[in-house]
Amino acid sequence: MEYREVLRRRRMVRDYTDEPLDPDVVERILASAPRAPSAGFSQGWAFLALTEPEDLERFWPFVPTSLEPAPGLRRARLVVVPIANKHVYLDRYAEPDKGWEDRAEARWPVPYWHIDTGMAALLMMLTAIDAGLGTCLIGILPEDLPPFKAAFGIPDELEPIGAVTVGHRSPDEAPNRARFAARRRPAAEVIHRGRWAPR
Repeated sequence: MEYREVLRRRRMVRDYTDEPLDPDVVERILASAPRAPSAGFSQGWAFLALTEPEDLERFWPFVPTSLEPAPGLRRARLVVVPIANKHVYLDRYAEPDKGWEDRAEARWPVPYWHIDTGMAALLMMLTAIDAGLGTCLIGILPEDLPPFKAAFGIPDELEPIGAVTVGHRSPDEAPNRARFAARRRPAAEVIHRGRWAPR
């Protein structure tokens, strides 16, 4: 698929079929994540991949109830939880080639561990779309994170940043394209060239 077509098709899909995923495609999706950029090549990420029915069933109770109107979301055959590890970044930038002698989090203008892990999530989504699949990025609420981490054995110091669902898009999915196209902010409104606003 042409890259422009991948971008054109990129949208949140909340209704999947029961059709299984090709295992080779699943592996290609997962293999794309570590290709994301990371500050200092820290690679402070990990990915919890859920494909077995019993694992997927254990996952859904941690999804916000606001998504309940989309029961087709639960037919996703792959859920990947991208997980950020802040400590890998703090350790990496305390190494001699980075010049910081401590692990102070305050040195970071933004939490790149979240940004880089989010980029990895997007690469998985684009790879899935390139394979003709649908994807959706969903959140896990703060109050649900401790029980979620306990249920899946995720160490306390790691930070799940949400979950990527993947599946075959249902042909019956409600067409929201026109509604969302009308809400998409035009490029001229969000791209500022040379400075934020004219003098």
